Amino acid sequence: MKNYLNFEVEVKNLEAELEKLKDPYNQEGLSEVDTEKISNLQRDIDGKLKDIYSNLNPWQTTLVARHEDRPKAKFFIDNLFKDFIPLSGDRFYGEDKSLISGFGRFNGFSVLVIGQEKGEDLESRLERNFGMNRPEGYRKANRLRKLAEKFKIPVITFIDTPGAYPGVGAEERGQAEAIAKSIECCMELSVPSISIIIGEGGSGGAIALASSNKVLMLENAIYSVISPEGCATILWRDPKKTLEASTAMKLSSKDLLNLEIIDEIIPEPTGGAHRDKSQILENVRISLKKNLDFFSNMSKEDIITQRKNKFLSIGRNRGFTKQKNVEETLTMKESVFDKIMKNFYKNKNLLAVIILIILTFIIVSIYL
Repeated sequence: MKNYLNFEVEVKNLEAELEKLKDPYNQEGLSEVDTEKISNLQRDIDGKLKDIYSNLNPWQTTLVARHEDRPKAKFFIDNLFKDFIPLSGDRFYGEDKSLISGFGRFNGFSVLVIGQEKGEDLESRLERNFGMNRPEGYRKANRLRKLAEKFKIPVITFIDTPGAYPGVGAEERGQAEAIAKSIECCMELSVPSISIIIGEGGSGGAIALASSNKVLMLENAIYSVISPEGCATILWRDPKKTLEASTAMKLSSKDLLNLEIIDEIIPEPTGGAHRDKSQILENVRISLKKNLDFFSNMSKEDIITQRKNKFLSIGRNRGFTKQKNVEETLTMKESVFDKIMKNFYKNKNLLAVIILIILTFIIVSIYL
């Protein structure tokens, strides 16, 4: 049974009529399939979907990103990577089932795959904690990223979470520290890292895993510091003002690409990724191959520099003032004293010899 959003009522009615035409024997008085009418109705459905999805407002985009039929991380992992070997546990506390991780092969090369998994039905969603990671999930990711770095293996991460788990147990086990350490680990990696936001990219739970060389987004995904409901509650004291909140937060892929927070938008089939999973799978495969090839001839120093410059550049051309030569402004400014001390530590052995000679000369001059 298909699930429809509240702005897809016309599509729902048209598809219900289409199903009846495809099965005429269940209707009294009909005994053959009207192929011409079916074709016309299918064109009407395609046209209606195109009109709706080309004019989605930010709140409607949020609803599409949360669609329960939308392909999850496990779907992409199962279909994009060969010989996937899942690895569990953070070696400190336990296993976090909301985070799938392990090594596999993509396009003939080994990769580390990390995915935030929400689950497909009620039972699996409870088991996966609705995609909300606990501290042990982030620590597991850190452990495997360091292992990937040791063997020079690229890291691919699928982001899909409303946020990190805010429960008492998670806070007691150091949720904030785990998120901070995860961001630090992402930024220090000397191997290429690519993050793909496939649904919700919510709050610190997403940025903890999305601090990558390349941040990609599916067309109808969202990426924000807080949910629209949370933002509306804080700013307007009214959780129903979700449209105003989602518009102000610039959480859609188009807005984020314009702000240069993400690097690429992966197009979705008309009507959302859940309507043609084979097509979205192929689009993600093409994008991943292209972005992995981008790093194929880069040294580890170049990879680290590219990642740091990417994040340091965010907001520099979209603030109150325009800045030119952004790359030059990302270098640290050294004072004269800093330069003297730097040269001192660099040549301290030579300076020690010179000082010793001067002191010797002074002492000899005094006694002679």
